[in-house]
Amino acid sequence: MGVEVAAARGRNKLAFASIGFAEVRVGGGGGGLKDDGLLGAGLPKDAEYLFGDVSVRMPDVGAAVRTFLRRREVGEFFSGALAGAMTKAVLAPLETIRTRMIVGVGSKHIFGSFVEIMEHNGWQGLWAGNAINMIRIVPTQAIELGTFECVKRSMTSAQERWKEDGGPKIQLGGLTIELPLHLLSPVAIGGAAAGIVSTLVCHPLEVLKDRMTINREAYPSIALAFNKIYRTDGLAGLYAGLCPTLVGMLPYSTCYYFMYETIKTSYCRTHKKKSLSRPELLIIGALSGLTASTISFPLEVARKRLMVGALQGKCPPHMVAALGEVIREEGLRGLYRGWAASSLKVMPTSGMTWVFYEAWKDILLAPHLHI
Repeated sequence: MGVEVAAARGRNKLAFASIGFAEVRVGGGGGGLKDDGLLGAGLPKDAEYLFGDVSVRMPDVGAAVRTFLRRREVGEFFSGALAGAMTKAVLAPLETIRTRMIVGVGSKHIFGSFVEIMEHNGWQGLWAGNAINMIRIVPTQAIELGTFECVKRSMTSAQERWKEDGGPKIQLGGLTIELPLHLLSPVAIGGAAAGIVSTLVCHPLEVLKDRMTINREAYPSIALAFNKIYRTDGLAGLYAGLCPTLVGMLPYSTCYYFMYETIKTSYCRTHKKKSLSRPELLIIGALSGLTASTISFPLEVARKRLMVGALQGKCPPHMVAALGEVIREEGLRGLYRGWAASSLKVMPTSGMTWVFYEAWKDILLAPHLHI
C-alpha cells in the first residue's frame, strides 16, 4: 500500500517518493516473521525521499536492529537479566531473613526470624525491599554474567595467540621478561572481572536494598531512601561498604565461576555428555555457590555491618574495624553468624540462576542467531 503526494505551482515542484507500508507476512518480504525467526520491523529497504533536488536515503533500521539482537554478547546480557529477575522473585523471603540475621536484627535463628517478620509485617514483610532488589538484580546479573562470558572468551582467545606468538613482555634495560599470562585461568579471570564490574556499577542499589530491608519505616520507598542517604552522607553514603564488598567479591566471584565451570566440565567429560540437564545444573550451581560463599562469608559480614551500621548508631570506620568489632562482641563464631541462612539462600539462588540462565541462552542464542 502506498501514499503519493505531488504538488506543482508554476515552475516549482515538490515531490515526495512513495512511502511504503509493508504488509505483514511470513518469510521474505518487508516485514512479519522472517526466515531467521525474528520479527521484522516492517520498514522498507533502501527507502529514498526526494525533497526538491535533494535526495535522502534512509538506512535499513530493521536490519540494524536484527543484527544487534543476533550478537552473542547481547543474548548473554539479556539471559543474565532474565535469570536474575526470575530467581529473585521466587527467593526474596530467604534474602530478607538472611540480611536480618547477618546484621544482627531480631532472632538468631531462621525460623525465629521468619516468625518475627510474620508477626510484625505479615507476608509483605518477607518481600521487604524486593522492589529495589529486583531493580538491583536485573542489571547486576546481566552485567556479571555478560562480563564473565565476554572476558573468558577474550582471555581464551588471547592465550591461544600467545602460545604461537609469545606472551606480553616487559623490557627492563637489557632484560626482557615475558609475563606468564598463559598460565592464568580464563574462567578465574572472567569471574573476578564479573564481580568487580557489576559491583562498581550496581553497589548503590545494594545499599538501598539493605536499608529498606532493615528499616522499612525510615526508608518507605526507593526515592525517599535515595534522597535521605544522599542528604545525610552524600555520594559516599551510596557507596558505603564498597571496599569490603570489592575485597569480598573478588575471592567469591573468582571461586564461584571457577568451581561452576570446573565441576561442569569434569562432570560432562566423565559422563561423556555435551550438555547438562536442568537438575544437574541446579546441583552444580548450588555447590558452587555454597563453596564460594563459605570462603568469603566473614567479609560479607563486615560488608553488611558497614552498610547498615549507621542505622544502629555505631558504624565501623573500615573493614578491619568491622571484623574486629564482630570478634570482640561474638567471638570467631560471629564471623559466620547467619551462615546457615545465607547457605539456605545462596544454594537455591545459585542453582536456579544457572538453570534459568542456560535455559534463556538456549532460547536467545539458538545456533541460527549467532554471528
